[in-house]
Amino acid sequence: MTSPGLAVPRAAAPTRWPDFSRPLAIIGMVIGWELLARLLAGSYILSGPIDILAYLLGNAGLMTRALLVTLEAAAWGFLWGNLAACGLALVALLLPRLQPLISGLALIFFCLPLVATGPILRVLYGTGTGPQVTLAALAVYYTTYLCLLVGLRAAPASWFDLVRTYGRGRMTELLRIRIFATLPYFLAGLQIAAPAAFLGAMVGEFTGAERGMGVLAIRAMRGLDVDATWALASVAAAVSMLAYGALGWIGRRLGSVPPALLMAPPPASGRSPLGLRLALPLAMGLLTLGVVVLLWQGSMDGLGLNRFFAKRPGDVFAFLFTDAQAAANRATLLSAFGATISLALPGYLLGLMLGAAMACAIVIAPALSTTMLPIAIALRSVPIITTAPLITLALGRGAAGTITIVAVMIFFPTLVACLEGLRRTPGQVIDVFESYAASPLRRLTGAQIPAMLPAFFASARMAIPAAFLAATTAEWLATGGGIGSLMAMTASTSAYGMLWSAIVLLALTASLLYLLAGQLEHLVLSRFASEQLVK
Repeated sequence: MTSPGLAVPRAAAPTRWPDFSRPLAIIGMVIGWELLARLLAGSYILSGPIDILAYLLGNAGLMTRALLVTLEAAAWGFLWGNLAACGLALVALLLPRLQPLISGLALIFFCLPLVATGPILRVLYGTGTGPQVTLAALAVYYTTYLCLLVGLRAAPASWFDLVRTYGRGRMTELLRIRIFATLPYFLAGLQIAAPAAFLGAMVGEFTGAERGMGVLAIRAMRGLDVDATWALASVAAAVSMLAYGALGWIGRRLGSVPPALLMAPPPASGRSPLGLRLALPLAMGLLTLGVVVLLWQGSMDGLGLNRFFAKRPGDVFAFLFTDAQAAANRATLLSAFGATISLALPGYLLGLMLGAAMACAIVIAPALSTTMLPIAIALRSVPIITTAPLITLALGRGAAGTITIVAVMIFFPTLVACLEGLRRTPGQVIDVFESYAASPLRRLTGAQIPAMLPAFFASARMAIPAAFLAATTAEWLATGGGIGSLMAMTASTSAYGMLWSAIVLLALTASLLYLLAGQLEHLVLSRFASEQLVK
């Protein structure tokens, strides 16, 4: 018994030691990197941190000037591309019947391969930074557009019902609900877009620029200067990681928390006949194709561009079907295309599976984020035009190298999108699973993965053009086969008929795969996340 007036001593609070796990993990990775580089010395594959630092110190002025040139082009492209994405998403929201057409047009322009559009833009713009800014914008706008589409419909339908009960309209929904609901997705799209803008600017510098990181990268690769190549890759990765971290910090400062996802049962309305469900996307695809042809023909004629390099739809049709050499042209094009798609699709699927699996693993074991997220960010931040030749040197010029390059390109955006989706699982649903002492794996499969599906499918659709971009870039720079190499050769020899035909074939293929992914998304979401299907 305690005597009156005597205070009971409180137990001392446990000492909280600083968490050094992340710094230690980074230091360990740097040490391992240096040791591996020393083991592979003389192989022209890997350069260690010490050699990279020595190169940067010895060429600080040159690297700084090149970085500033590329950063300026990337920043302007990042700005214009994201402004275009916001405008497209707003029009798609206000005019929902036009959303499939807008998405189709946006997809086709995003699918224009950088390997082919770069030389054409250089002819159109001449000297200057026009191609760099344009390619940076093209590399950015579609990813942000898709994230905005997911965010604009992320709020529960009950919120909109409440707005309507007060007699408010679509503008109130936009200003009071949708903008705040989409902010986390918009910031996630910006985080994904930052490395893409830098990549687009560097590819634009490959087409004949006089200054910039891309110009230095060409010189380093041609001279087999491994230290310079890895120094350029490290600087590009550092810039992209800083942009990624800064945008994430802004999101945390703004308190951008996604709205609670209400998992709703499938709609009670009857299902449309299968024929109608297939006919509507097909009709919209044909309409999109018709609009693209009209825009293509009209822009070329309106600007008065020379037919020698600015081919019209009729020129491409004649090249493939009516000219004397049409059969040989088709055979060359389809042979190269078959080689590309046979590697792009496995890399695409591998990147999706690895990204989703890593996101699930991080949710089950959060300690993994300490080591895996920095590696994932670094892999995505390094421009593919510098990593493709190095991966090819390490894995060979066969299928393994190209599939790995495509998978690396797809992995990080999928990881980011799936993590965002997993974190949106309603807390009430998690509480139910915990009240039944459900295991983390059971909670993941029963609640978190269904909440992740909308973000996963958005990433899957976004990754289709990225897979072709990665495959054709690898073929252009490293492997020497497939449609990427074919486009590079035709651009250098001014065979613009084959170049434009390759562009059309890649755009049509990506559009078809996009439609198939959309149908699969609708089928799965109608069962597991029907709230996301509410317009």
